[in-house]
Amino acid sequence: MPGEIEPVEGPELPKISTGNIGLDDILGGGVDPERVYLFEGQPGSGKTTLALEFLLEGGRRGERTLYITLSETERELRLVAKRHGWSLEGITIFELIPAEASLDSTRELTVLHPAEMELSETTQAIFDKVDALAPSRIVLDSLSELRLLAQSPLRYRRQILALKHFFSGRRSTVVLLDDLSSQQNELQLHSIVHGVVLLEQLAIDYGAQRRRLRVVKMRGIDFKGGFHDFTIRYGGLRVYPRLVAAEHHSDFNTEVVSSGISELDLMLGGGMERGTNALFIGAAGVGKSSLALTYAIAAASRGERSAIFTFDEGRGTIKARAKALGLPLQESIDGDLIEIQQIDPAEMAPGEFADAVRRSVEVRNVQVVIIDSLNGYLNAMPDERFLILQMHELLSYLSQRGVSTILVLAQHGLVGPMDTPLDISYLADGVLMLRYFEFDGSVRRALSVVKKRSGTHEHTIREFRLSEQGITVGPPLRGFAGIFTGTPLYKGEETPLLSQTDARR
Repeated sequence: MPGEIEPVEGPELPKISTGNIGLDDILGGGVDPERVYLFEGQPGSGKTTLALEFLLEGGRRGERTLYITLSETERELRLVAKRHGWSLEGITIFELIPAEASLDSTRELTVLHPAEMELSETTQAIFDKVDALAPSRIVLDSLSELRLLAQSPLRYRRQILALKHFFSGRRSTVVLLDDLSSQQNELQLHSIVHGVVLLEQLAIDYGAQRRRLRVVKMRGIDFKGGFHDFTIRYGGLRVYPRLVAAEHHSDFNTEVVSSGISELDLMLGGGMERGTNALFIGAAGVGKSSLALTYAIAAASRGERSAIFTFDEGRGTIKARAKALGLPLQESIDGDLIEIQQIDPAEMAPGEFADAVRRSVEVRNVQVVIIDSLNGYLNAMPDERFLILQMHELLSYLSQRGVSTILVLAQHGLVGPMDTPLDISYLADGVLMLRYFEFDGSVRRALSVVKKRSGTHEHTIREFRLSEQGITVGPPLRGFAGIFTGTPLYKGEETPLLSQTDARR
């Protein structure tokens, strides 16, 4: 592009870290040194925090760093750093602030007043400071002040080009911050810099605000496109790169995983294959979560770890139910074989949830993952379409890591025709349908395997019961018709139902 000055050709320099692990992951390791980059976003989106992380990384590597501020004072910047537990020692802060922001007549002469200066004088002050310090990393905060001083798009562009030309000969990696106060020069600015990172803060109808970033442009770098969720926590930005399942394949044995209930394994053709997933679907309270819990208990008995991500119930409720069913959940928790993570969908972004699942698998070597329920996960999503796409990628990731996954989905209604809030059955390798039905004045439960992608399965309907002895699965309900309608008709000669003695338990 006319007017752009590229560095002199030479040996390719290795990438440098941005100071943020998640952003480095998105960029394939970091950014090219001695280039000019733009971090843009509305006030409060996290630009300053990310820029400070960039300079702190330089300090850790023994590099000279410079923060040029036209909008915030040094005191404000140090307060931001303090609240993140950072020390800005080693980072030179050069203030260019309005005169009314300083009432101290003894202030150093390096404190300039851009509101009373010509743009060229402000730019020259920046040049002088950079020449005197010779920093490796520079942050300029923010371009909105330079835009106001320029007063015209043409003059503003010329000044940005002058800055780029100057920095290209100083072996400095520069980050420019822009608060998007004016959109008219955005594309011009994008064409000048080598890379652009957009940070957004979104307000949703209920719950905490959501933050996400997108790499708009990164010249010469293959990066992960699309939006990536991030949060601002103590210690800086926690970026959750969008999950790409194809990047996480690992070899594993495709053996059968038992549920711990022989009749259920028989219905599944011997059990679930490792690396597959199953969807448990049915009315509220029918026993989906309890049935899923048996897979975690069975895994613990084999010495394998499981993770239960619960959106709807608390840890206390899950432990109480397991105790009522006689399942040794607490022992498995104490033995670090089962972890329960209670998820608040109003506070956690989908990308953060996917990152939590990934850390359980890669750090704790979890072999069984239970998501209870997809209804709660749906509430965490701004749009149903995104749920399908993210769940597909998450299930593909878990499959390629050899993890067995149980998904729980509650239907609307109790007996008779039911409505499914989300049709995700086509993503599942297996589908187990659980239903209530009425017989002889009592409410009973039935289950059936309606799909198994990886092999054969039983096509019968069986009754099951929850009691202090655990989960009991009966023989096939032959001779019955209309069980899934809620009111079955018995046409057989011999009842296949569980005994009334068991029913009173």
